[in-house]
Amino acid sequence: MSNGAWTDEENDLIVADHFAMLADDISGRRYSKAEHRRALIPLLNDRSEGSIEFKHQNISAVLKGLGEDWIPGYKPAFNFQMTLVDAVARWLALNPAWLGRQPGLQPAAGLREAAQIWIGPPPTLSNQPPPQELDQMLHIARKFDVAGRDERNRALGRAGEERVLAHERAALRTAGRDDLARKVRWVSDEDGDGAGYDIASFAPDGLPRLIEVKTTNGWERTPFHITRNELAVAEERRSEWRLFRLWNFSREPKAFELHPPLDAHVSLTATTFQASFH
Repeated sequence: MSNGAWTDEENDLIVADHFAMLADDISGRRYSKAEHRRALIPLLNDRSEGSIEFKHQNISAVLKGLGEDWIPGYKPAFNFQMTLVDAVARWLALNPAWLGRQPGLQPAAGLREAAQIWIGPPPTLSNQPPPQELDQMLHIARKFDVAGRDERNRALGRAGEERVLAHERAALRTAGRDDLARKVRWVSDEDGDGAGYDIASFAPDGLPRLIEVKTTNGWERTPFHITRNELAVAEERRSEWRLFRLWNFSREPKAFELHPPLDAHVSLTATTFQASFH
């Protein structure tokens, strides 16, 4: 069995195989990881199943850094070679429709009655991954401008806003405030993007909640873009403004909220402004 460095040809073969399984997984089609591994062995200089399995875990880690889906059965494994990142980039360049797809963006029946989104703690220094893992994730995100990609994906952004709109209304109804739920407005849809927030909602006590929604299919530390106007409104209306970060959107949407001042939570880089977690 081969144990030398993986060639570009081998990386290209296993990356293509990974995306074939991932497409089946996302679509709910049955597939066998073991059958895929066995079929690859004679194509990969006779590498072992264990070696192939670990390389699939490396690919999952690369996809995590890209803010993309990965195969749940292949938990991301880090400390991978950048030649593997290049192989993923080659596959994506040859298959541009992959990043243009819209998985999980069709509103479910009865969206207006959708359940509340799970909201957890935001990323902090205390819950960040090990330094080497985090460095690799952030390097990939910067190299491929993952924040810019999500920002340009208008279908993703709109679907996220619509989901948060339903969440806010559901939360208020659960709190017995149907009167407030009826007043929640999708500001960016009704009035355009200039307000500095997307949704005008309320806390159960009636206090305003001005919600700017940032959506990604990636993990909770995927960088995102924020505009000067959004930052200005966050500063002017600190007690009311909230950044609602919706992540893992195409699979099982989860979220956290950030309260101003934002630079207490994220590092702001002056592009438009790109936010990456400390």
